[in-house]
Amino acid sequence: MFSIYILTYNEEIDIAACIESALLSDDIIVVDSFSSDRTLEIVQNYPVLRVQHPFETHGRQRTWMLQEVPCKYEWVYILESDERMTPALFAECLKAIESQEYIGYYVAEKVIFMDRWIRRSTQFPRYQMRLFRKDQVWFTDYGHTEREVCNGPTHFLKETYPHYTCSKGLSRWIEKHNRYSTDEAAETLRQLEAGQVNWWDLLFGASEVERRRALKDFSLRLPLRPV
Repeated sequence: MFSIYILTYNEEIDIAACIESALLSDDIIVVDSFSSDRTLEIVQNYPVLRVQHPFETHGRQRTWMLQEVPCKYEWVYILESDERMTPALFAECLKAIESQEYIGYYVAEKVIFMDRWIRRSTQFPRYQMRLFRKDQVWFTDYGHTEREVCNGPTHFLKETYPHYTCSKGLSRWIEKHNRYSTDEAAETLRQLEAGQVNWWDLLFGASEVERRRALKDFSLRLPLRPV
């Protein structure tokens, strides 16, 4: 078995369905960034642990959670409120953690926009580090989100998880992506000033994740690219 962490902030629309999908595990921890809506009221209806911590950045929130919030099992899965665990993914996770070969597994998201899966886009398959040994992975900040730092070999799961990106309505989706674009612009400037392209990962990366990230850093330096 593995524990499931759920990250929340003002998630009254999504949190019930998210928790219900995660109840396949008997150890669920909700880490809330001091929501001001009904999120915690809804969470109280379920057999889960509730913890609050002020949000700083995505990377810092995850690392604090892993370091400071105890869980029942050695393996953990990170789930966000607008995502769902599925029975098929849960079963594959249980099978994966039987192996001692890897310390973490990437899982691809299926972006659900306006109730439809966006099958053909740069968002699929896009892998995220979600299932891992708690003491072998931590997170740093990158752009509008985070990147994992893994202390050992990783692998990929075949099953996917649904990500309901527009569950709060189109206006909230646009507002969120306006914030994301600002963060990505700042990260682009930082990369151009102090970053570098990992040519080995770009040409010979062992995984799709390594090649994709190196390609992104390379694309920032292409001529005639608008900033």
